Amino acid sequence: MKSIVAAGLCLGAAIGMAAIATEAPRPVLPPPVAGKMALEDAIRQRRSVRRFEAKALTRQQVAQLCWAAQGITEKGRGLRSAPSAGALYPIELYVVTPDGVGHYQPREHALEHCVEGDRRPAVREAAGEQESIGQAGACFVIAADIGRTARKYGPRAERYCLLEAGHVAQNLLLQATALGLGGVPIGAFDDDRVAEAIRLPSGQRVLYLVPIGHPRA
Repeated sequence: MKSIVAAGLCLGAAIGMAAIATEAPRPVLPPPVAGKMALEDAIRQRRSVRRFEAKALTRQQVAQLCWAAQGITEKGRGLRSAPSAGALYPIELYVVTPDGVGHYQPREHALEHCVEGDRRPAVREAAGEQESIGQAGACFVIAADIGRTARKYGPRAERYCLLEAGHVAQNLLLQATALGLGGVPIGAFDDDRVAEAIRLPSGQRVLYLVPIGHPRA
């Protein structure tokens, strides 16, 4: 009996140590910086770009884009860069690059690495082989936990999440323009296949794809 208890204690300790080991600090991104392009110029110059150079985005560029999409802009109340019904923030932002899939954590301004390997080809295939997804330095996947909003707004939750995804996408596209990058919003894709490609957690739904990269001259 004692040996069984001891074994159980050892197993529990091992599980506890494993849990501690997996709770490593998330890689914090560089802070956002003020750009040189006026908002009016970014609005005027924004165009859908579908052809990109085979060039990776820098960590600073990824950080700036994530912040524009879902960054915390008022720490006291945790308010973000894009408006959200009831400030419930159901949007979850994923960044698909040649290095894998990262999940943006707004409160820490960190990109949590959650999937290894280049998943852009799988996302491209799930989106009808649209080449921009495979060419772009990063494909931003805008997903939502609709249930988070439904707890307060019931059947209108889906509409509110779709509207919010539009706000986030526009922020991404304007920020890309201000950085000298280009992007295109994509709504034609197989929801389930994209979710499978990036191993989206259960309960979240893909709403929008936004490939962003260096425009091809």
